Parts: sequence; structure tokens; C-alpha cells
Amino acid sequence: MITDPGSYLNYFQSIHRRTLRDIEALPVAAAGWEPSAGEGEKAWGIAQIVHHIAESRIYFASAYVGDGWRYDWDTPSTKHQSDWVPALEASAAEFLKRIEGTPKEWLNRRIKMIDTDGTLSGWRILMMLLEHEVHHRSQIDTYAGLEGWDVPQIYGRTREQIDELQDRQ
Repeated sequence: MITDPGSYLNYFQSIHRRTLRDIEALPVAAAGWEPSAGEGEKAWGIAQIVHHIAESRIYFASAYVGDGWRYDWDTPSTKHQSDWVPALEASAAEFLKRIEGTPKEWLNRRIKMIDTDGTLSGWRILMMLLEHEVHHRSQIDTYAGLEGWDVPQIYGRTREQIDELQDRQ
């Protein structure tokens, strides 16, 4: 359970590590890969998705700290595959800097939405960031699987390995 910004940031860092793990596992062929069809976000290649993950962390942080729903950070380039991990590391550091030390009461304060008259609690916005990142990491992993590239197992085991372990139990 998330009870304070520090515990949330610990969880964020575990999500960040899994994102790095999956990005680092991609082959060189991933650098120029793009979907065969689509427009807008549906046409994003892996480099653009990585850029979006990096920039979106700051978007959610900006909303959480009360600066509005803004992409107000100069996201590092993700043009080359060698840029992907450094861009994610830089955005994680910036995200931590913005959230670290905020009052735990902010988790429950209401924040106006960008697109409606409604509000969300601070903790919900922070969780939206995590869900958003997992969504796009899964998108990359799906593309990798469709291309036949290795996709890291989230817990280090395949379904087949679990079946074998169950048979021995």
C-alpha cells in the first residue's frame, strides 16, 4: 500500500528497473522498427515509445506537484538505441527529484483534470503514471514477441517452467 511519497518512489523504481531490463534486451533491429500500419500513436516505433515513457513521467509529476498537466521538461533524445536507457534514467532522476520530499498529505489532495471538470486524488495520478508505463512497456514487449525477439520474463520464469515445477510439487 502506498502511504507516503517515499514508499511510492520505491515502487516506481522497481517499475523503472523492469522497463530498463526490457529495453536493454532489445536487439539492434529494434532501433528502426515501426508498426507496418497506423496513424498517430498507433504508428510509433520503439524509439518514440521510449521517448513517450520518459516524457510522460514528468507530465504526471507536474500534475501531482500542482504545476498542471504539462510536458515541461526537455526530454533527452531517443533517436538512437544507445540513447534509450540514458533517456529513461534521466527521466527517472527528474521524476524522483520532483516527487521526493513532497508531503504525504498530497497523496489525498484533489487535483483538477486537464480534460474535464473532475478531480483526482494525488495517489491516483501517481498510480496512473505506473499503469501508463506498464502499458507502453507491454506494448514494446508485444512488438518484440511478434518480431521473434526475446522478451524478458517478468518474474524470471516461463509458464512452461511453472508447469514443470507444479508437476514436481
